[in-house]
Amino acid sequence: MAGGTVKLFLGGDVMLGRGVDQMLPHPGDPALRESSVRDARTYVELAESRNGPIQRPVDPSWPWGDALAILDRFEPDGRLLNLETSITRSDDFAAGKGVHYRMSPDNVPALSAGRPDVCSLANNHVLDFGIGGLEETLDALGTAGIAVAGAGRNAAAAARPAIVPVGDGGRVVVFSFGTTSSGVPGNWAAGPDRPGISLLPDLSGGTADAITAQVSQVRSRGDVVVVSVHWGSNWGYAVTPEQVSFAHRLVDGGADIVHGHSAHHPRPIEVYRGRLVLYSCGDLIDDYEGIRGYEEYRDDLRLLYLATVDRTTGRLTALRMAPLQTHKLRLRPAGPADSAWLCRMFNRMGRRHGTRFALAPDGLLDLIPWH
Repeated sequence: MAGGTVKLFLGGDVMLGRGVDQMLPHPGDPALRESSVRDARTYVELAESRNGPIQRPVDPSWPWGDALAILDRFEPDGRLLNLETSITRSDDFAAGKGVHYRMSPDNVPALSAGRPDVCSLANNHVLDFGIGGLEETLDALGTAGIAVAGAGRNAAAAARPAIVPVGDGGRVVVFSFGTTSSGVPGNWAAGPDRPGISLLPDLSGGTADAITAQVSQVRSRGDVVVVSVHWGSNWGYAVTPEQVSFAHRLVDGGADIVHGHSAHHPRPIEVYRGRLVLYSCGDLIDDYEGIRGYEEYRDDLRLLYLATVDRTTGRLTALRMAPLQTHKLRLRPAGPADSAWLCRMFNRMGRRHGTRFALAPDGLLDLIPWH
């Protein structure tokens, strides 16, 4: 933290299960119950068919690749991502789901390599292996020293924000919520005595007001408040009017950043009343490299969202985005043509939301001043 600002890394969906888990040093059971794939190693083979052999096992830091050096240069005060994987050895496949993600608890170093301070867990995969799988996930993250938000052993714990101390008495306060629109089953909601996630009943004004009431109870002077929301469909650039209204209501009620995720690719970015709204960060780490379909969205391209926020006002002072590409299930810098494609895409999406980006000489995307 410098000059009264807080620097945050905001990451999208991190899926270290399935194929990624299988190439790490301690792979778990590869069994799947998908309609066409029954062995998680198939996803490694699909990636290899696209870009060549992967010498296995890989180092735990492999999935992050060159992203680690970029993060080190940015020196964030806090790191937040959406962990969309159950960390468990459980075989209790959740019924009625077509896709299940789990990683071996012995492979947690692959998560720790990115040095996340907080993992948002209110998503549609953290209970893929039942309550036992969730509890094992919570235990593994606790042992690794990684704070969680959005899931817990009861409703009170699931609703409790994660708090990251920064600088001279400052804090980053992270709330996390899931929605059924992202595929979260309704019965995954935590109860008074039941583990689960913090699941929103809807995106109404009343629900937003309930969240901001929680914010006001926790917030102290100098805090930066992030509300992380798992919402919406997997594909498409559209942001619904309901999502826009909900995000605005959160900001009006005291949120400084809305950290949205669920879609496999980025969606528009907005700066509302000086506060950052990421409608979807897209995937960051997954095993989709060899899967065909939806090529128009370029889901091989990934982004690190690097935000600088004034800790006195909560207003965004800068947003840089580092374009990356998955190659052999590892992140590497995107090429100039791909970075330019991303810039054009964000500018096209941002017209309705009043945001524009420029491709900087160092290859990162910079939000053009919006004041």
